[in-house]
Amino acid sequence: MSHPASPVPSHPADARPLRVAVIGGGPAGLMAAEVLASAGVPGLVVQLYDAMPSVGRKFLLAGKGGLNLTHSEAFEAFMSRYGERRAALEPRIAAFGATELRAWAHALGVDTFVGSSGRVFPKDMKAAPLLRAWLHRLRSAGVQFFMRHRWLGWGADGALHFSTPAGELQVQADAVVLALGGGSWARLGSDGAWATLLEARGVPVLPLQPSNCGFDVGRSSTDDAETRREFLKTLIGQGAAPETGWSEYFVSRFAGQPFKSVAISLTDAQGRHFSRRGEFVATATGVEGSLIYAASASLRDDIAASGSAIFHLDLLPDKSPERVLAEVSHPRGSRSLSSHLKSRLGLEGIKSAILHELLGKEAMNDPAQLAAAIKALPVRVVAARPIDEAISSAGGVPFEALDDGLMLRKLPGVFCAGEMLDWEAPTGGYLLTACFATGRRAGQGVLSHFGL
Repeated sequence: MSHPASPVPSHPADARPLRVAVIGGGPAGLMAAEVLASAGVPGLVVQLYDAMPSVGRKFLLAGKGGLNLTHSEAFEAFMSRYGERRAALEPRIAAFGATELRAWAHALGVDTFVGSSGRVFPKDMKAAPLLRAWLHRLRSAGVQFFMRHRWLGWGADGALHFSTPAGELQVQADAVVLALGGGSWARLGSDGAWATLLEARGVPVLPLQPSNCGFDVGRSSTDDAETRREFLKTLIGQGAAPETGWSEYFVSRFAGQPFKSVAISLTDAQGRHFSRRGEFVATATGVEGSLIYAASASLRDDIAASGSAIFHLDLLPDKSPERVLAEVSHPRGSRSLSSHLKSRLGLEGIKSAILHELLGKEAMNDPAQLAAAIKALPVRVVAARPIDEAISSAGGVPFEALDDGLMLRKLPGVFCAGEMLDWEAPTGGYLLTACFATGRRAGQGVLSHFGL
């Protein structure tokens, strides 16, 4: 497989040239441009516009610590990561999923490998070589690039309006692919400003929200006796915990440190159950990291519904509740509690600190309550971090506003792809895979719209 392309369509060589404007130079926009340029249609002009000085800014950032292109797990498990939008994305990803994406990268001269977690990376782990090879292919296929062109919407005559260093520019196009990203990382180009432009044309847009994001814990003092009592009620299922927060002591010593080899679980207000092992990090205001990102949709939605959300933290997922209770209850003689927990259970550092942070002396000295907390410590979060700090975003153009080719029903000839569509997924290669797949489908949609 050299690269994705439709069968060569028929378009009279002497017909009026067709111009397609692709707005947005991330993976979705670049893939749409590739499908169009590689279709072999005489007279088809593909022009890509981006507000930034160069394309793929967020793509390059994603690859800074190793570009996670996709995931190797079985298709059923893979598609389950898209939650409520699985049905809308499944046919697009079935046509261009993990296997096809790896073959596409290989055709660009970039070999991939499967890591220990099942994630797929380029062999050199870098995003830049892949992007360079891709851009070379696109330019060779005739794609024209226009940088520092910020889309301002449409004029009364239907022309696309752009702000450029040379002044405002108007462009007439026969079709438009919008691949403008979501609302995260505005400095890299994904600022969500397109939402108001589409809404003004009657296109429904669901509010953009942070996804794969960190959360703030509350700010109530853990020194207050009533606060502790209410917290313990939650621990044993007798009531709701108040907002709790990191103390200055905890922040000064443990902000930035990871919780390793832990598990979290929750059941949200919609009855969705989440349980997974992994890692996350304590921040100065709360929690973030891969394990938290994976649960972010449920946590965010519960906060929106009731003002807070609780997940339960298992500090020792390899040990049963019975084993933990037996070890905690074992006579400790003259040893301190901290030494006892370290000796009997290996609990120390940030894991021990969060118990002291949230339980207080009374609970720490009650073996039953302490053992229960070690296996299911309630951690309350009260706000998602701002969308501009999030890895990705939820919300955007709903699939119901699009036809099968991802063309807007309200705006014939205008297609949408990538993160500006209403879907979300955890990190692990799922985000990029869906961006590539929807970009490819939008490009095919344009060809079908032209009858090609």
